[in-house]
Parts: sequence; C-alpha cells; structure tokens
Amino acid sequence: MKRRLHALLGVFGRPAQAVDGDEPSWWKDFLDANRADWEKFKSAAAKGRPVLVATMTGGLNVVTVFESLVAIALTLRGAKVEFLLCDTVLPACLRALAQTIPPEEYAVAGASRTLCDACWAEGSRTLGALGLRVHRVSAWVTTEERTAASRLAAEIPFNEIAGYKVDGEAIGEHAMAGALRYFARGDLVGEPLGEAVLRRYFEASLLTRAALARLLAAGGHEVLVFNHGIYVPFGVIGEVARARSRRVVNWFVSYRKLTFLFSHDDTYHHTLMHEPPEHWENLPWTDERRRQIVDYLESRRRGTNDWVYFHDKPNEEVDRIVRDLGIDRGKPLVVALTNVIWDAQLHYPANAFDSILQWVEDTIVYFQGRPDLQLAIRIHPAELRGSVVSRQKMADFIHARFPDLPSNIIVVPPEHPASTYALAELANAALIYGTKMGVELTSIGIPVIVAGEAWIRNKGLTVDARSRAEYRALLEQLPFPSRLPPEMVERARKYAYHFFFRRMIPLHVTLREAEGKIPFALAAQSIQDLAPGKDPGLDAICRGILDHKPFIYDELQADDLS
Repeated sequence: MKRRLHALLGVFGRPAQAVDGDEPSWWKDFLDANRADWEKFKSAAAKGRPVLVATMTGGLNVVTVFESLVAIALTLRGAKVEFLLCDTVLPACLRALAQTIPPEEYAVAGASRTLCDACWAEGSRTLGALGLRVHRVSAWVTTEERTAASRLAAEIPFNEIAGYKVDGEAIGEHAMAGALRYFARGDLVGEPLGEAVLRRYFEASLLTRAALARLLAAGGHEVLVFNHGIYVPFGVIGEVARARSRRVVNWFVSYRKLTFLFSHDDTYHHTLMHEPPEHWENLPWTDERRRQIVDYLESRRRGTNDWVYFHDKPNEEVDRIVRDLGIDRGKPLVVALTNVIWDAQLHYPANAFDSILQWVEDTIVYFQGRPDLQLAIRIHPAELRGSVVSRQKMADFIHARFPDLPSNIIVVPPEHPASTYALAELANAALIYGTKMGVELTSIGIPVIVAGEAWIRNKGLTVDARSRAEYRALLEQLPFPSRLPPEMVERARKYAYHFFFRRMIPLHVTLREAEGKIPFALAAQSIQDLAPGKDPGLDAICRGILDHKPFIYDELQADDLS
C-alpha cells in the first residue's frame, strides 16, 4: 500500500497523538514568529461576519490542522471565526472503529477514555494556539437534555432509530451511518452488538443536535464550516444548521496532492450529482487543458500525482489479466465496479436500488441469463487497503448468494493485482453504482451505465437508471455497438478537467508535501503569505465560504462565476 494513503487517511479512527513531537501545537513556531500581526488581524476581525468552524473531533489531525489554517485565512479576511469542539461528552463518533475499539467495550462504555481524552487534548491544543474562541459541546447541552437523550436512546424501538427525525432533521439516518462506519458494514445483520452500538450513536446524535441548536440560537453564526458532512457528529451538524437557515460548507481531502474539495449546503456525496452544468459546459477548451487532463488521467493508473490511492503495483499486462481471469476474448465483456459496502450509507433519491448489494444481486441474476456476455465484477481494492478495512466483504456476499456462478460471471477480488483501468479497457461497457471511476472511464470512451449515486450522473455522459426496471432495460441493450463518439469523449474530458483541476482546489502556494501523520506542511513563511492575493486556491476557498461563491479554482479563468 502507498505510504501516503496511510499518512493521509490513517488519522481517521486512530487514537490521537501529538502532531509535532514535544511541540505544544502545530502552529506554535509560525504564530510566535508572527504574533504582532496575528493579534492585529484578530482584533480587526472581532466584529466581523461570524463563522463557526465545527471541528468537533480534535484528534483527527489532518482535519484540525487544515481547519485551523482556514480559520487563520478567514480571520485575515475580516471574519470572526469560532470553533466547536467535543470535550469528551459524546458517547460515540466517527473516531471510533471496531478495528480499534472492540464492540464489547464500545457497546457498554461508548467511546474509550483513552480515545476521547487524547482527542480533546489534541484538538484543544491545536485550536487553542490560535487564540480564537473554542466552544465546548458540554457547555451548550443541559443536564436535562443529557438525561432525555440517554432515556430516548435506551427506550426507542430499534427499528425506529434509522428513520427518526426531529422537526424534519434526519437525526437517525446519520446515527445509522455512523454505526455502519464503526462496524465497516453495510448493515447490522450478524452483529450481536449492533443494536447496542447504534443506540450509542443515536444518543450522540441527540446530544449534538441539542448543543448546536442552542449555540446557533445564541451565537448568530452565518455559516458553518466542517468536514465531510455525514456520520456522527458532522451529518447531524448539517441537519441542524440547514434547518435554521444557516449556510453550510463541507470539505474533504481530494485525490490530487495538496488539493481539497469543498461544497455548499451539503456533503459532496450529494452535491456533485447536481452541480449546475454551466460551471463547466462552457469552459474554454484548449489544447493545453486537454493535454493536462489526459496526462493526469494516465497518471491515476499509478497514483503518481495523488495522495489518495488504493492500488499496490497494479498489473497492466492485458494478456496476463485475460489469462489469469479466464476472460474469453471472443465474447463481449462487461465490467461492474463496486464500492465499499459501508461507505456513505445515506439516502439518495436518485438511486435505482435500495443498496449496492441489491444492485449486485440484480446484476448477477441478469447476466446468469445472458451467456452471450461476460460479466467481470471488480471488487473495490479499498475493502482491504482503505483506512477502514471492511468487515463486510462483497465477495462473501456474492458467494453466499450465488454459490455456483456460471462461467460467464467472473469475480475479481480486491487483492487481485489486475489494474482496474486495464480491465475496463477490455470491456464493451462498465456498470457502476457510486464510484468516481465513471468520470475517468467516459474520458477514454467507455460507455457507462449508472445505477447509484455516482458523481458522473446527470452530466449527459452516461446512461442513468432511475429504477430497477429501467436498469434491466438498459442491460438489455448490451452489448453496445461502439465506444462513445469523439464529441462525447471531449465533453467527458472537459468535465473531468473541471472535476479534478477546478473542483479540487490546490494550495500549492500555502502548503508543501511532507512525510508523517500529516502529509503537508506550511510553505507560507509569514502571516502575510495567507492574506488575500497570495494563494489563488486559498482565495477561492475563503471567497466561497464568505461570499457563497462556487468552490471552483481556475488560474486562467477571467469570469467570477457568480
């Protein structure tokens, strides 16, 4: 596995540790060298527009450091920035995983003291160094609310938790998503302590709602900035903020090195499917941009320009792949690309299926009756190589449901060295549920059928199924007569350029690559290096947060994209 994947994603769910050896804060040296200027900017922003950075889980080192960087930049632009941090009061959150805290312990005691104490210590140390106000969750939830949350979490019928709402806020949905992430499963079937753990997440969701509702009523914050936008506590924060007409900004580390993906109003899992097409359709298309995206997509086969990468020495030899997998070169091949089963288990109205498992099952059943076609199901390598190792394996589900697969259906396990790209290039078409591979495959002309919440949906580049019946009707059209026409490939590359080079905002001026638990370090030498006009990426992020501009980066673009 690539070391950078450990460095970037390994912080999620792992016990918090000091970021910088014996240093009390990641920011100490930088702020000590810029103390006078920093105090001046803070004073000037004291009556500025109020922004709440809901860091919450301080032990997520990449999150805490990056959000404190954004807070400094916003302060330099006149915003009054405050933080919200859990101070060990929540009984469950996305820091915990079954692979680090056993269900037997978690079901009884909730998040461990070791995890929570270290998480709070790290977060308060890093954020506290800035001298901006840090709100503690415990200060905004009453004793009565704690008692009520504990009682409701204990008494509510198990089958009512996932659908539980308060004033339209989907509190239970994010509790279920959090529990599934903890178990690294797509459901709780077969988990003896699944219900007990879910009740912990439900209680944490109720407490998060109570604290944030009271803070927003008192603080007047205009916009909330926080990581990811799903699970506990971040999904609940989004629900509460939107219900109170506060603007929401979610962000996450993106694929390319030193880039970050931001979205307005909701998690990018939702927003990327419905992004206004005018943000990219009319992009001036030059030879340089075409070359840039073609070169980058080629580099993704090896991950040379990425810090999120799940393959380990993939085999690109087509003849060997054909031989190893038993592919018949004389029969059309269709490739189905899966996602990790537990990942982002939220409600998506556009889905043709209730779950990825239902999609896989329907797909196999269909191809059992199509011996004229071959189906290769490529199971996502992240099942084994992601930061959260899946405890529910797609191959186990397939073999349990279909113990005797016909010869025209091939299951490619996550550990198989075959390059997903090389395998797809052998195919007549690709079937996807939620993978971002649809962006890449259309850019090389491969027809794609979308059944789930893939970001390539609604771009006029894929065939999008809206129901199970429609999906089956689309499969009846296989094999497709040809690759995508050249004009559609160009359109796909234009969107891919927008996706990888404009939506993924680079901070190449502010940050530089580094080794260690945090895969970046400050390139900025002074506080003035974070001021407006110094880093176009940082300007785009702050402009989006403060002025509700689209989170789009483009050095060459003249329009403001208002």
